[in-house]
Amino acid sequence: MKTILIANPKGGCGKTTLSVNIAGYLANRGNRVAMLDMDRQQSAALWIETRPDDLPPIRAMKYNKESDSPSDWLVVDSSAGLSGSNLAYSLIRQANKIIVPVTPSLFDLHASRDFLKELLEEKKVRNSPCHIGVVGMRIAQRTRAATVLEDFLDTLGLPILAYLRETQVYVNAAFEGKSLFDLPHHIAERELEQWEFLQDWIEQD
Repeated sequence: MKTILIANPKGGCGKTTLSVNIAGYLANRGNRVAMLDMDRQQSAALWIETRPDDLPPIRAMKYNKESDSPSDWLVVDSSAGLSGSNLAYSLIRQANKIIVPVTPSLFDLHASRDFLKELLEEKKVRNSPCHIGVVGMRIAQRTRAATVLEDFLDTLGLPILAYLRETQVYVNAAFEGKSLFDLPHHIAERELEQWEFLQDWIEQD
């Protein structure tokens, strides 16, 4: 089973939105997908409960509980404040890929800096390979916010996997237990274009 960890110690940066849509993408590709919701609000778990039965299934997992059902992918929606704890190190060390959502705010960028450096230090010492990338949440490409994020990440050598604009498409889909990848193409066409590089990155070994 491959594990994708969606993590940022800063709350309100779009971890759950990113998590459920990654899970939806993988499920629509025919994979057996499980989700682990580590957030106190349990929004991702609620989304799974709301998900219609006729859509590709996504199974909810509980932390530290064995599952009888095998999965190809595990998507972990981590909690705010995840940094420096034993739980944080355990999740980071298990992950094959780590995606850090970042919003276009000076305060959010600074709050994310130490965590990103922590991830890079962990990557240096671990035995198994790990890929780390950043997604700009609520950011349009070729804007000042995008430029600031690019300059910020240049100092760390991390790739920007996508810029995801702020739109009600994500909100409306979530109300129905759906991801972008469950919607008719004409409704999510613009958003799906923003996911193309991120999708390729997820699929890479």
